[in-house]
Amino acid sequence: MEQFWKDLWQQIQSYYNDLIVLAPKLILAILVFTFLVFIANRSRSYFTKRLSERMDDRLLARFIARLIRTLLILLALLIVLKIIGLTDIAAGLITGASVSAIVVGFAFKDIGENFLAGIILAFNRPFRIGDVVELEKYQGKVVALNFRNTQIKTFDGKDIYIPNANIIKTPVLNYTIDGYQRYDFTYGLDYGSDVDQAIQITMDVLTSIPGILQEDKKPSVAISELGTSAVNLKAYYWLDTFDKSISALQIQTKAMDRVVDALDKAGFYLPGDVLELKYYKNKESGGKVIALDE
Repeated sequence: MEQFWKDLWQQIQSYYNDLIVLAPKLILAILVFTFLVFIANRSRSYFTKRLSERMDDRLLARFIARLIRTLLILLALLIVLKIIGLTDIAAGLITGASVSAIVVGFAFKDIGENFLAGIILAFNRPFRIGDVVELEKYQGKVVALNFRNTQIKTFDGKDIYIPNANIIKTPVLNYTIDGYQRYDFTYGLDYGSDVDQAIQITMDVLTSIPGILQEDKKPSVAISELGTSAVNLKAYYWLDTFDKSISALQIQTKAMDRVVDALDKAGFYLPGDVLELKYYKNKESGGKVIALDE
């Protein structure tokens, strides 16, 4: 029993001597770690602010800032282990983390792919929150850019969640990124009508409606088709999508109603589809056949 206590005391003295030798390195490691953690916290605040200014999705900006802070703290831990002299442990941690990253990468390939694609979209910014876009043949307004997918709300109220990786690989059609969007509508005139006068009347109406842009984005009218029963004209006009007081549907309704009313008052006839009825006698069957041609 006496030998046991003697050996224990010698072991404690050995640990104490090692601690005395290690004390300067330990103090330096604590100071370095504290300083690096402070830098990591300051970096998180800095990147949160900077990324929020460049991104429309603040949630993603905060996540990236937290990720940067975590990586800096892990780097600080590895530096501390090296200062203390535990290089083998640091190397083991790096090796273990690398193996774990590979395993997790294969297990969650799609999640990782979509996450990285989301980061690319956040920085590349092919669209912003509120833009009207067409993604994967779905058209709607961008609601959010999440970790895994992008959410758009269609004009009939549906919420569509599209994987970010799909957006990176396919074309993105953005209707409102520059603040302008063109609308149009078509109407027909009876053959023999004065097309130039009808175009001028339409232009006068479109230039008088508040909200429709003028000057460089002024309205225009052109013949779009020679139909079977009418000369079809198409009117084009532009709206400022950044102006939230403008309703595209209300302006389109107003424009079409005023154009039709102005043309009617000017004596223009706007024909509908005409059906041509042809009457034939079928001598073989003794019956009658009527063919309808539009």
